[in-house]
Amino acid sequence: MQRAKHRLDRRRFLKTSAAAGAGAAAFSIVPRNVLGQGQTPPSEVLRAGLVGCGGQGGEDLRSYITGAGGQFQLVARCDVRFRDRADDEQVFTDFRRLVERKDIDVVSVATPPGWHALPSIAAMEAGKDVLCEKPMTRFIAEGRAVADAERRFGRVFHLGTAGRLSGSLRSEQALLTQKIMASGLLKDCKGVHIKRGGLKVRLWSGKVRYDVQEVPPNLDWDFYCGPAPFRPYNSHRVGGTHRGYWDHEGGGLADMGQHHFAPQQSLYAKDATSPVEIEAHAPPAHPECCAMWGWVELTYADGLTFVMDSGEWGEPYDRKKPRPVSLSDLSEEDQRKVLAMPDPERPLTFVEAVKQRKLSANHAEAAHRSATVLHLANIAIRTGRKIRYDPVKEEVIGDEEANRLVYQPMRAPWRL
Repeated sequence: MQRAKHRLDRRRFLKTSAAAGAGAAAFSIVPRNVLGQGQTPPSEVLRAGLVGCGGQGGEDLRSYITGAGGQFQLVARCDVRFRDRADDEQVFTDFRRLVERKDIDVVSVATPPGWHALPSIAAMEAGKDVLCEKPMTRFIAEGRAVADAERRFGRVFHLGTAGRLSGSLRSEQALLTQKIMASGLLKDCKGVHIKRGGLKVRLWSGKVRYDVQEVPPNLDWDFYCGPAPFRPYNSHRVGGTHRGYWDHEGGGLADMGQHHFAPQQSLYAKDATSPVEIEAHAPPAHPECCAMWGWVELTYADGLTFVMDSGEWGEPYDRKKPRPVSLSDLSEEDQRKVLAMPDPERPLTFVEAVKQRKLSANHAEAAHRSATVLHLANIAIRTGRKIRYDPVKEEVIGDEEANRLVYQPMRAPWRL
């Protein structure tokens, strides 16, 4: 990918950002009774800081604040590509300088996933609510640290996947499925959800060999690598193609998987647990580059099975057939118990969660658990063998090599 396609035009970005927050900024200088019906008073404008100003930068602010009926004013930006123009009061290269600002309510993290956990934790520790791009983290232990920070600091965290707010999850059948699964009465679940295709496996594969290039003068390459190993620079590691390298993400599976499996996790009431057995069909994996794979089967302790079938390598998955959960899976007595249960509460948008100080639809624990599905799939692909996982201790059982991918080392001085 050529640098010219991804060069950040600061003038254009600032113009766009100003337009996004112009209404909110204007409201801050007039009293509420002058605004008119339906307008946003200054007290309800969220002042936002943006970490990561590439193609996705600012999109979550528009989608999950403006799109949910709120307003934001963008007051500060941070990006490692601002090296030649940064470090004034509004533009930074170091996220720590942005989160220490007292006038910011919300921090939106739109960096590559290797830089999701640490800025999110720092922002919550500084008293900010957080919007974070998917996938939530680069490895499992990072997700646990973020979820613990959300609880410890009492902040709102929201992951940028919209599926858990879908009306389809409020249909009569979906609500019934959620109640069946949440009841704990189904001890031998026969449910199977198979996702075929749409995971961009070949598109987001890394380059096994590439030339070493000169680092652009505006890019802080050391900070870009951050807690990951420091590698020689090549433009294929920056921009969307960063997804092809384990240092930064987990291939197309991690890029798209959370969109597909976060809603299913909600449907099957698995926000507090993870699969216990994971098996992959894939060729030997490269230690640095994400590459091709066929399918991954993930089974929960109660028997529920999730399947990712790439449709891009090998034979299609055919070990199990798709099967929904049914009330008929229970005894008549247990059916009556489920039907007497109240419907699950409607999940909150990010704006609602901020106002009510409650968990959002994509809160950190739920986001961590759906990201864990992706990470476990990638661990099975990378090790080339079936793994067993303890969802309480959050560690691979009896396989130290696989378990090292649960909590990966961070390059100094970065640590969880």
